Amino acid sequence: MVQTFVQSTDDVVKFLTDQHNLIKDLFEEVLSASSDEARDKAFTQLRQLLAVHETAEEMVVHPRARHEIDGGDAIVDARLAEENEAKKQLSKLEGMDIGSKEFIFELTKFRDAVIEHADHEETEEFNKLASQLNSDDLGRMAKAVQAAEAIAPTRPHAGVESAKLNFAVGPFASMLDRARDVIKGAVS
Repeated sequence: MVQTFVQSTDDVVKFLTDQHNLIKDLFEEVLSASSDEARDKAFTQLRQLLAVHETAEEMVVHPRARHEIDGGDAIVDARLAEENEAKKQLSKLEGMDIGSKEFIFELTKFRDAVIEHADHEETEEFNKLASQLNSDDLGRMAKAVQAAEAIAPTRPHAGVESAKLNFAVGPFASMLDRARDVIKGAVS
C-alpha cells in the first residue's frame, strides 16, 4: 500500500506541498540507508509515492491550472515535460543494482531534478492556484487528488502525462502495478 501521510487534507496546495517534503525525506532515507535491503525498501516507497503523486497532479491539478492561471498552458506543458523525463529516469533506476555506486550517483541527479521540479510547481503553479481559488475549491481538489492517488499506478509510465491518458490507461496500469508490488513483496 502506498503511504502518502500528510497533515493537511483540506487544501490541495498544502497537501501536495507536504507530499513534496515527504518525497525529499524519502530521497534522503534511500541515500543514507545502511544496507541494500533498507535502501530497496525506501526506494520502493519513494517510487510508489512519486508515481501516485504525479498521476494525481496530472489528473487534477494541471488541468485546473491550465484554465485558472495566466499562462497556464505554458506552465503545465513545462511541468509535464519534466514529469515525462522523471518517469524515464525512475524507470532506469528501477533496473539498476541498488547497491551500486552508479545507482547512488543517478539517484542523486534524479533527486536534484525532482526537487527543482517541485519548486517550479510550488512557485509557478500551486501558489497561483491558491490565489485564484477559494478554500472550498482547494478542499474539493484535495479530495480529488486523494481519490486519484488511491487508484493511481505505483510505477512510472512515461508518455502517460495527460489527464485523458491517465483516466484511460491509469486504472489498468494501476491494477498491474499493484499486483507486481504484492508479488514482489511476497517473494522478497
